Amino acid sequence: MMIKKNLVMIGALLGGLAVILGAFGAHGLKSVLTTAQLATFETAVRYQMYHALAILALPSLQSVASVKWLNRAATAFLVGVLLFSGSLYMLVVTGIKLFGPITPVGGVGFIIGWLCVVISLKIGAFDE
Repeated sequence: MMIKKNLVMIGALLGGLAVILGAFGAHGLKSVLTTAQLATFETAVRYQMYHALAILALPSLQSVASVKWLNRAATAFLVGVLLFSGSLYMLVVTGIKLFGPITPVGGVGFIIGWLCVVISLKIGAFDE
């Protein structure tokens, strides 16, 4: 079994989108947002990029790790980006405070993803 191609494509799309959003924040929102809001927006972009790169790196582990668990890690990273970064983007752009409590749930998604990577390496490629 191989790591799901769609997840890797999503990683590439998330990376490209992080670059676009980073440029938009730095140039388009700089005069509109407060310094604190810009910092929050930049945090969202940074974590999105970290996890996009992590998704893109997962296929390089498939010869020494469980692909099933690598796919789970990629899914958890994706959910983490949507909830963590997505909620921060929405909080900054809309000002709606209800998005704030969603952010830690996305952080849990990131943690689960990294735990899945550890499990995949512990199990190895022999369970496929």
